[in-house]
Amino acid sequence: MKHLTDLTDLTRPAHPKLRSVVGRHGGPAPARPLDLRVRAQRIQIDELIVDDPRQVLAHAGQAALNNPDTAALLGHDPATPLSLPAAAALLCALYDTDVLTAMGLRLTRHTTRVSASDQQTEPVSLVRSTAPDQEGRAFRPDDRTAG
Repeated sequence: MKHLTDLTDLTRPAHPKLRSVVGRHGGPAPARPLDLRVRAQRIQIDELIVDDPRQVLAHAGQAALNNPDTAALLGHDPATPLSLPAAAALLCALYDTDVLTAMGLRLTRHTTRVSASDQQTEPVSLVRSTAPDQEGRAFRPDDRTAG
């Protein structure tokens, strides 16, 4: 009968390894990410002006040598010198705004267009536009448009 008493003793766990594993984790399992099939498209448009034409042409000439395929996509022919608009376009294609500022270009406006939707609804579009001399929040609720 002593054997039967050992089996019915509920104060002592039957499987000590199981108790230690459960005791360590103790909390609920971490939540799994949900795939809601939400799609978003973000388009950023930077408008820049040339502050230093000689510096822009010099940087663009070097960029055309370093990235001939990109320069060719923008219509650059190595046999002819870059025009100032082509030079600025090449630099904009290759570098972000902070680097462009150091190369003689200045940001005048930054616009972000975002479209977001799930599979059951039409996309909602938001537009946020800022200029360096504007203060405060540039996005206004009436900027929202559907479609």
